[in-house]
Amino acid sequence: MSLGVVALLAILLSVGANLWILGKTQSRIEHDLLACGTAPVGIVFGTSYWNRGGGRNPHFEARMLAASRVIGERRVKHLLLSGDNRTRSYNEPITMWRDLRGRKVRDEDMTLDYAGFSTFDTLVRSRDVFGVERAVLITQPWHLPRAMFIADALGLEVTGCAAPSEHVPGVWRLKAREWLARLATVGDLYVWKRQPYFLGPKEPLQIAPYPGVRPPRYETLDLPD
Repeated sequence: MSLGVVALLAILLSVGANLWILGKTQSRIEHDLLACGTAPVGIVFGTSYWNRGGGRNPHFEARMLAASRVIGERRVKHLLLSGDNRTRSYNEPITMWRDLRGRKVRDEDMTLDYAGFSTFDTLVRSRDVFGVERAVLITQPWHLPRAMFIADALGLEVTGCAAPSEHVPGVWRLKAREWLARLATVGDLYVWKRQPYFLGPKEPLQIAPYPGVRPPRYETLDLPD
């Protein structure tokens, strides 16, 4: 009976956490790339280039497509590519950078964050290291609610831009894991007070002007002597 009560409580907590997170974020998620919100920065969350079973990861492809389209349409001015580079042989930010260069995204429009070991770390570092205050989050639609919920808790002003989502074998496992991750996120933010794995010195983003866009002109005032 005790195990049954614990299991029931766990289910109720999980359902409650998911409903809370989805209710706070769904209205700010845009599924049409050309209608995504505007912000100075687009934060692109890293994922593996390859599938475990071999072949290119369709979730990586979808995120890169969305990122290139969003900056190409000037929905954002700069892309923060944040991912895992825990070892020399695995480098998500570099892989994203190379892919986006192939899609004609300028080098000066991208900044690489090598310590985005998790969704939480990426968002804390975007605020505390790179000085981001307002951003468009770019990832799969099932990942966006948790990412946006964390961003809200950190005081970031965000909207979600959903990468194109197609039916992929095994995606139900990712969605099931995300369901549990939302419950863990509530604990991280409000119970255990999670801290990022690594911060480091501040590196404010340098947002380059776009060709053909004139910088603002400021009128000078003639003040009396």
